[in-house]
Amino acid sequence: MTEPEAATGTGEKAPKAQQPGFDRRLLPPMMLGSVLNPINSTIISVALVPIGDALGTPASQTAWLVSALYLATSLGQPVVGRLIDIFGPRRLFLISTSIVGLAGILGTLAPNLGVLIAARVLLGFGTCGGYPAAMALVRSEAKRTGRDSPGGVLTALAVANQTIAVVGPLLGGLLIAVGGWRATFALNIPLAVAAVLLGWWRLPKSAGTGESPQRGRVTAQLDLPGMALFAATLTSMLLFLMNLHLRDWYLLAITLVAGTGFAIRELRAGTPFIDLRVLGGNTPLLATYGRALVAYVVSYAFLYGFSQWTEEGYGFSPFHAGLVQIPMFLLAIGVSIWSGRRKGVRSKLLVGALGQIAACLILLTLSGSSPLWSLLLVAVVFGVPQGLNNLALQNSVYFQADPERTASSAGLLRTFAYIGSMVASSASAASFGERADTGGMHALAWVMLGAGALFLLMTLFDRSLSRVGKTD
Repeated sequence: MTEPEAATGTGEKAPKAQQPGFDRRLLPPMMLGSVLNPINSTIISVALVPIGDALGTPASQTAWLVSALYLATSLGQPVVGRLIDIFGPRRLFLISTSIVGLAGILGTLAPNLGVLIAARVLLGFGTCGGYPAAMALVRSEAKRTGRDSPGGVLTALAVANQTIAVVGPLLGGLLIAVGGWRATFALNIPLAVAAVLLGWWRLPKSAGTGESPQRGRVTAQLDLPGMALFAATLTSMLLFLMNLHLRDWYLLAITLVAGTGFAIRELRAGTPFIDLRVLGGNTPLLATYGRALVAYVVSYAFLYGFSQWTEEGYGFSPFHAGLVQIPMFLLAIGVSIWSGRRKGVRSKLLVGALGQIAACLILLTLSGSSPLWSLLLVAVVFGVPQGLNNLALQNSVYFQADPERTASSAGLLRTFAYIGSMVASSASAASFGERADTGGMHALAWVMLGAGALFLLMTLFDRSLSRVGKTD
């Protein structure tokens, strides 16, 4: 059988056992494309200090290498996701992964911090296509096969992203030890080539998630004014978060004006970029986006703050700073695989929230003279929420979102996650200043603890989570 709903002779859907399975040939490009962003998000964490030393810039300036990628990705994810919803994943996947390769070349040859920041911006836009394309393919395959709960595939995506997210610091340390910090940018060149080739050979040429629009309908479906207002709103807000100060009050004013204009535009548009009418009526999905924001404040503050502190406050090399996080890598992968076999997300999020709080409390006890086992303990405890939260949030969006907007909804999940990362980056810069010392790390841990407590409360009182993922 090739059709998921082929008639059985009585007009009924074919039995599940006779329906086709997920096309496994799609998995390599899906997984490689989706990990391009987390690998660039995490590998930079151990490269910030070597880059600062080589270019003579303090931690407050190298933090822009983190912020630039997240600013570009926060803007690009929902935009590219919407394009994928309209045109299908293949062409957007090929374009975006090609940009990753160009960014890798630019970063490898960069003579100064400004060019490096530009390379990170390109990386941000280039890595926008992988994850929304993967989620769109999961949805289209579910529709084709008639199997609406591809839990194994969703788990595989989450595990791949989780693996890269926690292996990134160790991989970065190895690359820096062998080829210097420029090797962390050069890595994108072979990865982009592989992604483009896999996408070219394996991704379907059909639209995948919807009908291919006629040329005359493209502008209307893209809602260019809505995208421009969304970009203005998000850019001004994130620029304010990057460097919190009252003198930048005008950025908040721009955010308010542009955000109001965006809301008015989307409520009146025939084919809105983000359908606020549908999104506003989908309270569970909005709650999931809010949880993603606060969860990633904790996650990324630990990723960057702890890595920088282990190098400057504890005296480790970039390689050893990455090596300390191996326990988190091992436990997170095991937790993701184990929990991926179980339906439901509420219990995963609750345990993940408690794990974040416990890890933050341990961080408050650390100092430059703490024994090595205490650093490993923090990494172990953080492995639990790392393995649970990413998978649970991803699955929540898959089941809560409008099926026709799966890619753009997945892009919005990443946008809210990156807003959380921007808050984390701003908190890290404010806590550390010129140097990542123990006092700054403790100040950052208090911010993380507050975000973790909010995440727990948002999960504890959301009863709609008990229904997510429990129907086939």
